[in-house]
Amino acid sequence: MDLGDGIFLKGISTSVEVGFLTLLESLNFCKVGQHLKHPKWPTWVVGSESHYTVLFALDTTVQDKNELEERESQICKAFDAQDQSGGGGFIDVEGFHQVLKETNIRLPLEKLDNLCSTGFIVWSEFWQVILDLEEGLGGLKDSTGLMGRKAFDLYHFNGIAKSDLNGSQATSAGETPMQRPRLTKLRVLVPPSWIPDNLSVPSSSVGG
Repeated sequence: MDLGDGIFLKGISTSVEVGFLTLLESLNFCKVGQHLKHPKWPTWVVGSESHYTVLFALDTTVQDKNELEERESQICKAFDAQDQSGGGGFIDVEGFHQVLKETNIRLPLEKLDNLCSTGFIVWSEFWQVILDLEEGLGGLKDSTGLMGRKAFDLYHFNGIAKSDLNGSQATSAGETPMQRPRLTKLRVLVPPSWIPDNLSVPSSSVGG
């Protein structure tokens, strides 16, 4: 990302053992790159406004991608390489034509003109066109809507102790709740990432 005055902001350029996620990205204060989102092992340090926690999986295959997800990553990477908006999710027409060339996408003239009509191409609008575009033209049209759907378990560890009334200890003044860090098991249901109903369901707390 070009910040001006010869200053360029770059992310992590190589693969890492442990990843990083942050709430600040969802608030558009920063952007976490793919190397940190997809570490070698399914373990992520998670940053919030106040402290850090850890998210991990016991199954190392949870990060495996299917064919559609690989294609999505390829197109997204090419688009991001042309995005000079500071992560705003749009590129100019010249950069857009470069993306189409690199990803071998052949848009019908009508769709191409429509996307380029304002002089800037927004990622969300472009991606919707790709989802409706036939595979033979470089698109991801999937009539079943099932490819990419996943279900797996994650564990979230919060080291800040919280009162545990079930594990209280008696004192002369009465019961005093024990202070325990929290380990929570999450059952995660993930439809394809382009469907806007991704969700995770806390299933249980598994230990102190």
